[in-house]
Amino acid sequence: MNTGQTWTVGVTGATGYAGGEVVRLLAGHPHLRLAGVHANSSAGRRLGELQPHLLPFADLEVRPSAPADLAGYDVVVLALPHGESAAIAAQLPEDTLVIDCGADHRLEDPAAWARWYGGEHSGSWPYGLPELAGQREKLAGARRIAVPGCYPTSVTLAMAPALAAGLVEPDVVVVAASGTSGAGKAAKPHLLGSEVMGSVSAYGVGGVHRHTPEMAQTLGAAAGQPVRISFTPTLVPMSRGILATCSAPLRPGTDAGAARAAYAEAYGDEPFVHLLPEGQWPTTAQVLGANTVAVQVAVDPDAGRLVVVAAVDNLTKGTAGGAVQSANIALGLPETAGLPLVGVAP
Repeated sequence: MNTGQTWTVGVTGATGYAGGEVVRLLAGHPHLRLAGVHANSSAGRRLGELQPHLLPFADLEVRPSAPADLAGYDVVVLALPHGESAAIAAQLPEDTLVIDCGADHRLEDPAAWARWYGGEHSGSWPYGLPELAGQREKLAGARRIAVPGCYPTSVTLAMAPALAAGLVEPDVVVVAASGTSGAGKAAKPHLLGSEVMGSVSAYGVGGVHRHTPEMAQTLGAAAGQPVRISFTPTLVPMSRGILATCSAPLRPGTDAGAARAAYAEAYGDEPFVHLLPEGQWPTTAQVLGANTVAVQVAVDPDAGRLVVVAAVDNLTKGTAGGAVQSANIALGLPETAGLPLVGVAP
């Protein structure tokens, strides 16, 4: 492991929420140096005009996102809307580490891509969720990585240990609350402060949210069989964070002790996934700005269901932190390099 080396990084989509979060994390990274920021719609402007909190990089000029502008970096992070990454990535050098924060390379099944996103499937890349069994080996040395969606990050880490251990039936119900940054930075009337403040609303109801097939894919791999997902997202009046409440029917013989033991074994050595002490429940506040996931598990004996609650910052561990964590593994760096374990409170 050569920890004295430095790699240059270019971030496209740097003026959005996810790209800006990547830039924020790079400001404290000892081995990854931000060398350029890109975004077509704001090319020619200073980053400080658009992301005033990114003070160390305020004077960087935003450049276009064409492949020719991105080809000179050691690492390229694509924080672009779904459907825009594949064409750029296909034109970048094979030895460049390309990390896609969008959905273009997450799904393995071309039919699932066509159904949920439309258009031609661009293939799948190694999936940037190191906590999944066997995933670190796939990420080590990789030069193309697909970062998970924010909802799938929370739901997969909540339910994978139970499914892998055979504690529950492969029939998962998820209700997850998310802050408004999950919808991106583009102006949308339903995300106006006057619409969101003091109100909670459901959306993507009835199995139509695009993250559903990704959850089915990751949880199916953990279970070793197809997993049915009923997913209902809700929008809550906060800027960032996800609280996912997940449940599934218990299999015979599963009790609270077995459930907790499975999660303690799965996450006991994980630097970023924390099984909370009994009686303490996850909150979005405790993971704010940190690359951490807080998890708690309980058995509802009357309903015969396992209930798992997970909290994640959708912009940190849910997107940008996952990208940096995966880059660290791909480059042979300490996995925790440049990633905060401590949240921001209050």
